[in-house]
Amino acid sequence: MDHPAPHSPIPGETAFDLHGPIIPDRPIILSVPHAGRAYGADLLASARVPVSILRRLEDRRVDILVEPLIARGFSIIVARTPRAMIDLNRHEREIDPGMIADLPRDATLQSSAKLRGGLGLFPRRMPGAHELWRGPMSWAEARRRIDTVHRPYHAALGHMMAAAREAHGHAILIDLHSMPPLGAAAGQAAPDMVLGDRFGRSASTRLMMLAADVAASHGLTVAQNHPYAGDHMVDRHGRPEQGLHAIQLEIDRTLYLDGALDQPGPGVARMQAIIAGMVEALAVELPRAGYALAAE
Repeated sequence: MDHPAPHSPIPGETAFDLHGPIIPDRPIILSVPHAGRAYGADLLASARVPVSILRRLEDRRVDILVEPLIARGFSIIVARTPRAMIDLNRHEREIDPGMIADLPRDATLQSSAKLRGGLGLFPRRMPGAHELWRGPMSWAEARRRIDTVHRPYHAALGHMMAAAREAHGHAILIDLHSMPPLGAAAGQAAPDMVLGDRFGRSASTRLMMLAADVAASHGLTVAQNHPYAGDHMVDRHGRPEQGLHAIQLEIDRTLYLDGALDQPGPGVARMQAIIAGMVEALAVELPRAGYALAAE
């Protein structure tokens, strides 16, 4: 059963969709924060680049990989709001001050390497597009996006994590992303998948090893924490010492998209099966008292 979000930042649309029970009947929750494609007219009018450029910020069509898990009744949250509007995988204070026209003097912001590269809470630029927007937004608009998209998404995710821990003794978040193809380095094959747990801070090593083993058993080359260790999503929701585990999962887009990396390709069914196998294995890995094993 679907549970639509109560907030509507884009007329006629919701910020995100909730699939499955709010109190998860398994300890697994999936998050898909970067596949949103609901570009509102106001957002497009404020852009100085065409929507085809804004779509480059997406984890293109990665939400199709969880469709079989939705059908099986897993608890899954999928963003509808595009990353171009607000990045759910950034802290709400990770704001480029140049993006805000009337930033209050007492506003507390924080910097990061991603923000300095143009990819903060409100993406500003990326390779091939020095400035995405015609001008800065108002502080009121920034707060509106945070209040109607970012906070409700994380609140819903936090609620499901807490409910899963209460029901099952622990909770495991899989934060699903996709990545452009990575080049081989130092004589090693480029990874097909990168698992991130903030270098052991957001999930049990036992769970990371299991996820990697499942992927490898399907013939995938798997890396851990390099070059992606996870960001705000797993950092915020992963507290292994409290029975809350969070793993970021990055998948090479060539494995499920067509040659243009735009539409679903011939690899969709295989990748759906791999993700489902990984999720099913993780769902039964820890016993009821598994949260006591968190500090491995």
